[in-house]
Amino acid sequence: METTAAVVADLERQRLQALAKADLGTAGPLHADGYWLITPNGSEMTKGDYLSAIASGQLRYTVFEPVSEMAVLGDGAVVVVRYRARISFDDGPGITCWHTDCYQLRDGTWQAAWSQATAITAIR
Repeated sequence: METTAAVVADLERQRLQALAKADLGTAGPLHADGYWLITPNGSEMTKGDYLSAIASGQLRYTVFEPVSEMAVLGDGAVVVVRYRARISFDDGPGITCWHTDCYQLRDGTWQAAWSQATAITAIR
């Protein structure tokens, strides 16, 4: 039997792939109705805002992938996932972010409830 950490890390990878492919049939159910995203530039987006922007092409990921191991904290009805991700919106190198996601178990289903991405910049 898979651990909660393994299940949620796998769901997070599926979520990123679905978002990068604009596969809203997969991505939609992986986000809680009250989902809230804080983007690397500090913008706020609800589930509706986020998925609508992806559906319309206003927000188009070419790359959204983990570039580090995923650390998962918790084993109850709420777990937090933290990792570094590479995000690109064109053919360029994109940005690397710390990504933190809070997942909740609702009616036997894990869903992303909150996400925050913080761009990693070089320190001088």
